[in-house]
Amino acid sequence: MTANISEINQFGNLGLIAKQLVDGFITGLHKSPYHGFSVEFAEHKLYNSGESTRHIDWKVYARTDRLYTKQYEEETNLRCRILVDNSASMHYPSPGKDKLKFSVFAAASLSYLLSKQRDVVGLSIFSDEIEKETELRSTTAHLNKILTTLSELETSTPGKGTNISKVLHEIADKAHKRSLIIIFSDMFQTGENEDLLGALQHLKHNKHEVIVFHVSDYSTELNFEFDDRPYKFIDLETSESIKVNPHDIKETYRNEMSIFFHDLKIKCGMMKIDFVPVNTNDSFDTVLGAYLIKRKKMR
Repeated sequence: MTANISEINQFGNLGLIAKQLVDGFITGLHKSPYHGFSVEFAEHKLYNSGESTRHIDWKVYARTDRLYTKQYEEETNLRCRILVDNSASMHYPSPGKDKLKFSVFAAASLSYLLSKQRDVVGLSIFSDEIEKETELRSTTAHLNKILTTLSELETSTPGKGTNISKVLHEIADKAHKRSLIIIFSDMFQTGENEDLLGALQHLKHNKHEVIVFHVSDYSTELNFEFDDRPYKFIDLETSESIKVNPHDIKETYRNEMSIFFHDLKIKCGMMKIDFVPVNTNDSFDTVLGAYLIKRKKMR
């Protein structure tokens, strides 16, 4: 199932959506840009010559004529914490097609994939502070808890402002073991961009790997595609408003946004942080593929 948010919005069960997205992604690996990558679920791993034969699953061998070894909980090799921005700006542009909805589907899919691989995963929901947080676990019951928490976001009251820097410093201080930190956010916050870069540097200083999924509605937020007529623009986080004709400021707006996010991307690259721009109407394969590439690098 290769789909974007518009194609799966009608389905209500988040767990089923996550499973279908991951299964579709894995099925399409051989004909996608990620050809050559593999997704090995933790239950079985292809046997390598020279390994102990003690854990070979002979029943699977009888069915497939290939040697697989069983893997167990203690063989987990990745700890991952997924951060989802629930600030007011993430609820733009419209219910069901907003940045938060995209992030919920993407985070659910990653959680499902990590859980099936028996990797340890935890979830943090934040705005100007951490609003909800789960522990780090790899069980099916824990996955269900994460999916429930994500589902509840759609009916929850959004946090008003954003303080990504504060949240990332808190995560860096609490995560004592090397982890993969995955962030879904539009990266808008009150304060200087340097504060955000400093917080990301804190994560790297503590030996964590980081993927930033910069979630945007490309047509309006980046390209500023509005009709040529007066609009009243309202800041969702501060409630400040301004009346303007988009045509009068379009070029200036696009240049400023381009500079802002290009600078952020370059600085992340210098810190060896994966900065992945995603449009709210992108296929979720973009997210799963970026994760798969990062995981391969970490091995």
